[in-house]
Amino acid sequence: MIQNIKKEIDQFLTNLEKKVKDQEELKYVKEKTNKLISVFLDEMDKIIKEKEIKIDEIEKKQEKLEKQLEKMQKIVENIEKDIYMEDEFDFDIICPYCDYQFAIEYDEEEKETECPQCHNIIELDWSGDTEEQITGCSGNCLQCGGCLDEKDFEEDDIKEDNDE
Repeated sequence: MIQNIKKEIDQFLTNLEKKVKDQEELKYVKEKTNKLISVFLDEMDKIIKEKEIKIDEIEKKQEKLEKQLEKMQKIVENIEKDIYMEDEFDFDIICPYCDYQFAIEYDEEEKETECPQCHNIIELDWSGDTEEQITGCSGNCLQCGGCLDEKDFEEDDIKEDNDE
């Protein structure tokens, strides 16, 4: 950019020499032109220095923001580790057969586990469904041998009454 300006100035002065025949006038015009160019270049220097200062300030602010972002990223990573500690996450279970409480490691692939107390197999449901959402009985409970609906109880009572 500055080279283009210098080139234009040189061309202007060359054209000036060709057009102005009087040497005194030429000298006067060159002096005034050089003074004008000097003022122009000084102003350009000031503008460039101001812009460089602003760029430095922006770079410092950006550096500060990047450091803050790094700190925040470390905090987020630590939070993620706390939330998703798959390797060390234990899940407490209360056996539905003997009420024994024990812990197992969280593993979505694991579909069942054995109670260390009574050795019954307990189905694992990692979906978060609660007992209230699960309906019916699987019939695998050692205590009841399979739950029946109220309708089944009524039918069994009627059959027993009819058998007597």
